[in-house]
Amino acid sequence: MSEPTGAARRRGPFKVGDQVQLTDPKGRHYTFTLEAGKNFHTHKGSFPHDELIGAPEGSVVRTTGNVAYLALRPLLPDYVLSMPRGAAVVYPKDAGQILAFADIFPGARVVEAGVGSGSLSSFLLRAIGDQGMLHSYERREDFADIARQNVERYFGGPHPAWQLTVGDLQDNLSDSDVDRVILDMLAPWECLEAVSKALVPGGILCCYVATTTQLARTVESIREIGCFNEPTAWETMIRNWHIEGLAVRPDHRMIGHTGFLLTARRLADGVEPPMRRRRPAKGAYGEDYAGPNADGGMGR
Repeated sequence: MSEPTGAARRRGPFKVGDQVQLTDPKGRHYTFTLEAGKNFHTHKGSFPHDELIGAPEGSVVRTTGNVAYLALRPLLPDYVLSMPRGAAVVYPKDAGQILAFADIFPGARVVEAGVGSGSLSSFLLRAIGDQGMLHSYERREDFADIARQNVERYFGGPHPAWQLTVGDLQDNLSDSDVDRVILDMLAPWECLEAVSKALVPGGILCCYVATTTQLARTVESIREIGCFNEPTAWETMIRNWHIEGLAVRPDHRMIGHTGFLLTARRLADGVEPPMRRRRPAKGAYGEDYAGPNADGGMGR
């Protein structure tokens, strides 16, 4: 039985073509690709790539300036944060939430719109495996080219489960019996009718948006289309901790707001969603509110 795509690049001694992440004594990272006969240079000296080729992961190398560097393969979160970018990447904290709360499983059939630089595509492909299907749509060809290069660099070549289409999802979506749809785009409400036809009953729609106005309009549009259950929305923040002796405290910096996530599940055909039991106060929407699509905006 052959190994899953990319698995051989994640284990064993370092080989030519592997990516290596060096960590210096101050915790700074340097990433490069191993090439026979080449040297790695820093302001603290250099060392030959050949010194790492064939060495086990977790080795320590020293430069000509006698500075020690720990050598490991970069984790996927490290890789996506350092990859070349056309658009902003989906941060690992959000990608992890998407994999968990959109319930991405091995063999899943997934549609993704808004590929950006290929960050989320890499996470999704690793989760669904070679037997799944990821069809990604990106409206900008330059972003699609960067995403393709980043994904293939991580997996060591084309992934058998991935199809990348340049164009708008709502105009090009031909997939059916889709298990999950992930929308990372400016106006996800424009795709709701198309994805509702593609999703299987019980399938999950997950949207990633940056602003509160996008979040509100997306939720109201999901409610209005009438074939999803009540959506759930949230955001996550990460705060690391400094731990050294008795100095145990939060770090001064944290990863705060990057975007909002929301999920909703496709209902069976012909089923109306149950009425919401909790409603906001009478004035929550304002007297002139007329629905998410009125006046071409938030119904104001």
